[in-house]
Amino acid sequence: MISYLLLIPIVSIAAFWLARRESHIFVLGIAAALIMLSAGIKLSLDVAALGHVESRVLMFFYVDSLSMIVLGLVLAVSFFVVIYCAGYFKKELERGKIDLKRLRLFYSLLFAFIFSMILLLTTPNMGIMWIAIEATTLASVFLVGFENNKRSLEASWKYIIICSVGIAIALLGIIVLHISSIGIIKDAGTELSWTYLYEHAKELDLNLLRLAFIFMLVGFGTKAGLAPMHTWLPDAHSQAPSPVSAMLSGVLLNNAMYGIMRGLAILNKAMGSGSFAGAALMALGLLSILTAAVFILTQRDYKRLLAYSSIEHMGIIALGLGVFTPASVLASLMHMINHSFTKSMLFLSAGNIYQRYGTKDIYKVKGLFKSMPITGVVFMLGIFAITGMPPFSIFSSELGMVVALFKNGSYLAGTAFLFLLALVFVGFAVTLFKIFYGNAKGEQQKSLKPSPYADAVLVAMIGVITVTGVFMPNGVLKLLMDAQRIVTGG
Repeated sequence: MISYLLLIPIVSIAAFWLARRESHIFVLGIAAALIMLSAGIKLSLDVAALGHVESRVLMFFYVDSLSMIVLGLVLAVSFFVVIYCAGYFKKELERGKIDLKRLRLFYSLLFAFIFSMILLLTTPNMGIMWIAIEATTLASVFLVGFENNKRSLEASWKYIIICSVGIAIALLGIIVLHISSIGIIKDAGTELSWTYLYEHAKELDLNLLRLAFIFMLVGFGTKAGLAPMHTWLPDAHSQAPSPVSAMLSGVLLNNAMYGIMRGLAILNKAMGSGSFAGAALMALGLLSILTAAVFILTQRDYKRLLAYSSIEHMGIIALGLGVFTPASVLASLMHMINHSFTKSMLFLSAGNIYQRYGTKDIYKVKGLFKSMPITGVVFMLGIFAITGMPPFSIFSSELGMVVALFKNGSYLAGTAFLFLLALVFVGFAVTLFKIFYGNAKGEQQKSLKPSPYADAVLVAMIGVITVTGVFMPNGVLKLLMDAQRIVTGG
């Protein structure tokens, strides 16, 4: 299954350039995403049953519960985004915004982006994982600047410069991690293998391991958008086409957080506690939520507001990892899943709004319920969901986080967390709720109704985040429990 997952995006890219019509590209994209999702479901069942799955095709691949959760999100969100793209780009072609050649380019970059994330999550080698993370930057930077205007090009430059610096720091961490293992590596081919390092964590040089984790936290934290290294994120996520924004917020940030969790798991197992990394993760987490809350209160751009919300939710995940109890780590992993679906849905809804109104300015969007009933309702429900209102899935994971904080005796952090969540809710309510009512202004493009594909995706995604708010399949729960044990050092 792993080899199929890696092969399908490569074959798809070749097929896109052979396709003669846009409809062929849309069908090829959806078929490829569906096959990858099906292969991912089969792989997840195997991982849930066996604990992990290995494969040797050209190189060694390894998927355990932690990588399967993040990989599953990549495949599921990609599936929804590719279906949405069929409707979104049909409208862009009708408006003359792109032509067939640029459509082929977009799909090729999108599937190259997906391929690099699959490679990142299926290799046990931290060196190859680092190369794959850098590859996600190279593939996605062209997607961020795809609209080829001044602001999107500035955002893409800012994105590649800051993230490349961050990734270089992460590479330094991986090198130090390797140095900490010199002397214990006995089997050829196990250098930089996180499975080997995890099994022999107690034999690593602890001082070097601590230093390696600091570099990895700063480096991968930059890519994950944790404050104060977040400055690229609001520009990149708001200037990219909405399907790309959905991928960046929904899955790319998780991949960077995955790099942190791999380093954290080795450190936690070596130390037998989360005392060293916990304080740093909690501080970065709360700082990220505070930064997001302040900027959300003052936003005029709804896509930029959603981008700041992604910083908030990466902060929540980091906070839970830092508390380092089984309950808090489990809440973090659940929050990763819940945020991926909810934020992707909101960015796709924002894409419908931008196509209809031609602006990202909150003050120029009025009467959303009247002009776009399905998008309007889904967008409003999505706002309730992302701000942690029941019955949506984010409410469950945030409630789990609050309980874990107070149960652990972290009363100050718990109180600050609740206060900041309230501040974020006020920010969304004050800035965004005004777009739903009133009369639509003349500048909206009435001919551009959302495509049925786009509406179907939004309805399906709101269904997912509603159902998972009250019910989580047993297979997913088992993966979550196994992944929690890996992160906490087993």
